Amino acid sequence: MKKWAVAMAAVLLLFSGCSNKGKEKVQEPVKKEKVVEKVEEKEQEKQEYPYFYPLTGIGSTTETDGRAVAVMVNNHPKARPQSGLNKADVVYEVLAEGDITRFLAVFQSERPENIGPVRSAREYYIELAKGLKALYVAHGWSKEAREMMQANYVDNLDGMVYDGTLFKRSKTRKAPHNSYITYDNILKGAKQKKYSMKKSPSSFTFMTEAERKNVTGNEATSVKITYSKGGISDSVLKFDSTVGKYKRFSGGEQTVDLDTNEAVLLDNVFIIEAVHKIIDSYGLRDIDLQSGGKAYLIQMGKVNEVEWANRNGLIVPMKNGQEVPLVQGKTWVNVVPTTPGIETSVSFNVK
Repeated sequence: MKKWAVAMAAVLLLFSGCSNKGKEKVQEPVKKEKVVEKVEEKEQEKQEYPYFYPLTGIGSTTETDGRAVAVMVNNHPKARPQSGLNKADVVYEVLAEGDITRFLAVFQSERPENIGPVRSAREYYIELAKGLKALYVAHGWSKEAREMMQANYVDNLDGMVYDGTLFKRSKTRKAPHNSYITYDNILKGAKQKKYSMKKSPSSFTFMTEAERKNVTGNEATSVKITYSKGGISDSVLKFDSTVGKYKRFSGGEQTVDLDTNEAVLLDNVFIIEAVHKIIDSYGLRDIDLQSGGKAYLIQMGKVNEVEWANRNGLIVPMKNGQEVPLVQGKTWVNVVPTTPGIETSVSFNVK
């Protein structure tokens, strides 16, 4: 009996060993697949691109030439959520009249299907578009802006001329919050007016991916920008460390695309202080976007005090006389008045 028990134990051990070997053979391909995935990710990170978009610094395997398009977008609460902002390379947010801001949304690397609501022009928005060599799109104008557009100071498409043709009215919103234009119609209008769409804007300076991972500065995981006591145009930016980008909120609601519900995600938030002057009884402003001044540059959950300068039409961050590089990706520029000042208008790590 003892001999029989020993023989049975030996047989069981033999089968057990064979079973374990079988399991190891099944597991090997799974381990190899995981390693391949990691190698492929590293190879993608190291990929060198021959071309880069001038306003985002993002690489491309195809040529990135092409004219920028700058569209005036409404920011009244009745105009939210807007269409197309998630595709903009750069958005400039500046006060119009009263305490309501408007956006100059600049597109070059991406083409949204629909953009709007489109709002009226002001001189300083036109100057920003001019600095980017962009085709300027607006619906309406101030007196001074109308003179600039009609004199072709900047190539433009005016909704007052093309209302109902290139510009369409939404039935779900009331004027003046219901004018929209498609990117196809922008190109159609440019062709009608014989505007070239080949003039690329000048490029910003961008950091490398390695530099992006080593951004330093004071903590800025949550940023509040205040434009008035009423708070109608105030916004909050919250850093999402999982994607390395800022989410934007206005009126307590996240800024998303009306048509796709896609979130606006930002890599750079550049807040600049500029002199604002009221120039008439209606409340029109003159804003100095030439002289430079105080600024905050917010990236990767960090904030640095810098200055801003107008470099041949581009508003850029500066430090010790040198241009500060941006993180590759999308940028939002907030212009706040010198009174009450940037230190009062901006607060960090708010709840």
